[in-house]
Amino acid sequence: MHAQFDDPALRRVLVGEYPLWDEALALLNRDLSVTLPEQGPLQLVAQPSYEEGEPEYVYVALANGEWHGGHLYPKAAEDLAHALAIVADAAQDTVSECLWQAWPLCVEHELGLHAREADGQLAWWCAGGTPSLGSPHICAAVGSLDTR
Repeated sequence: MHAQFDDPALRRVLVGEYPLWDEALALLNRDLSVTLPEQGPLQLVAQPSYEEGEPEYVYVALANGEWHGGHLYPKAAEDLAHALAIVADAAQDTVSECLWQAWPLCVEHELGLHAREADGQLAWWCAGGTPSLGSPHICAAVGSLDTR
């Protein structure tokens, strides 16, 4: 886990620097505001690369600047769907490791959800999977937990 002020070179990424990641983060923040309303919105933070000529390292962080996990690769986000999958994974790493809880949770089973493609969009999927818990199912599209 890293805090915002551990590294003086760390900076908050401005909206518009990484447009696809901004869009993806906006969808994830909708889900975060519904499921963990006490948390502020997730943000992107960046620090310079350790290798000359390489792009900066960008992370998904909590509102207080803490983050956990690997950085986002600037060239990896080819379109919004791909960016959303990458940012969702990073957001889950940060929330679960910094807050010590699974996120988001299936309200029916109280199990951690996983982002997975379903019907052409990224959705939150619950494993369910046991006779006592019920069948695996899609809970909602990523960014739509407030509509279930």
